[in-house]
Amino acid sequence: MTRKVERSIDVDVPVTTAYNQWTQFEEFPRFMGGVREVRQLDDRRTHWVAEIAGVQREWDATIVEQVPDRTVAWAATDGTTNAGTVRFAPLDTGRTQVHLLLEYEPEGLVEQAGEKLHLVDRQAESDLARFKEYIEGRQVESGGWRGTIAPGGIPDPSEEADLPDPAARHRADTDEEPPPETGPEDVTALIPTPRDADGPR
Repeated sequence: MTRKVERSIDVDVPVTTAYNQWTQFEEFPRFMGGVREVRQLDDRRTHWVAEIAGVQREWDATIVEQVPDRTVAWAATDGTTNAGTVRFAPLDTGRTQVHLLLEYEPEGLVEQAGEKLHLVDRQAESDLARFKEYIEGRQVESGGWRGTIAPGGIPDPSEEADLPDPAARHRADTDEEPPPETGPEDVTALIPTPRDADGPR
C-alpha cells in the first residue's frame, strides 16, 4: 500500500537560494540521512543509492516537473512506488517555506516493520532540518539549474533558449570557468533530472 509523508520547514534564506540548492542533487548525501549517492545521468535523470530501514537499494528517477523557485517533482522509473515533490514558498525576502511530500511503497518485512515505527516520517523531518542547517550555514547556494520541465517531464519549449549547458547543473564549489559562448547557430536546447533501489538527481 502506498504511503504518503508530508513535512514542512522554514529556512532563513531567499527562495531562489533554497530552490537553487535543492537542484544540486549530487549534494543530497550531505543532508539526507540514508542517501549514499546521487548521480546525475542527464538533465532529467538521476541514479540513487540509499539505505532504507537497513536495506540498501538503488534506482533511477526522472524529474517530472520543475519550475524555478516553486517546484521540483520526481518519480522512480521502475520498481515500487517512489516519488516526491518539494515546493518552495517565499515568506518574505529572506525566508522560505520548504514543503516536502513523499510517496512510497514499503517492501519486505524490514521496511514494513519500520513503518510501524514511523521511520520514514522521522527521516523526512531530520532531512529537512539538515537541509535548513546546511543552506543557512552557507547562506549561498553551491550551484543551481533554472530550466523548466513541464508536468510529465516534458521540457518547456519557451525555456529552451535560456537553458544552461549540462555541466552547469553539476557545478558546485569550484573555480571552473564556464565554457565559451557559442553563436546562435550552435546553441542546442539541453535540459538537465531522482528514484528506488539498492537516491539525488
